[in-house]
Amino acid sequence: MTKKSHEADVEFIQALAELLRANDLTELQVKRAYGEDDSLNVRVSRAAPQMVAAPVQIAAPAVSAAPAPSVPVPAAAADPASHPGAVTSPMVGTVYMQAEPSSPAFVTVGAQVAEGDTLLIVEAMKTMNHIPAPRAGKITRIMVEDGSTVEFGAPLVIIE
Repeated sequence: MTKKSHEADVEFIQALAELLRANDLTELQVKRAYGEDDSLNVRVSRAAPQMVAAPVQIAAPAVSAAPAPSVPVPAAAADPASHPGAVTSPMVGTVYMQAEPSSPAFVTVGAQVAEGDTLLIVEAMKTMNHIPAPRAGKITRIMVEDGSTVEFGAPLVIIE
């Protein structure tokens, strides 16, 4: 590869990164063909911005007999991805909960899993990627549906 084509490739990649930022995209993939046996595959991605909900204060009614008891909201309910047992998607793709439509799901809520067990499959670019359990534990929550699309970093399941 010549220095000139290397510089052109760098400029091309920088232009893609700018396009990603300007259009508020999370991922962009392009194949640039130079000839029959010469091409450049580029994938530019960034983490999606995290949405944080601000607490809203609602004025209490003028007449109140007794204060209402406050119900604590668990931290995991606010942002499932921040839960210590959350398993997040390592890629953008389509989720499959079983190997084939007629076979049983890899996991269900309440199931015990060992480290390395397949939790689900994420299909990306016609490749079936088995997502392993990072540790042993009990599946307490499944946050995706079969056939749904997931983004990079999206919470898939919670293992406790």
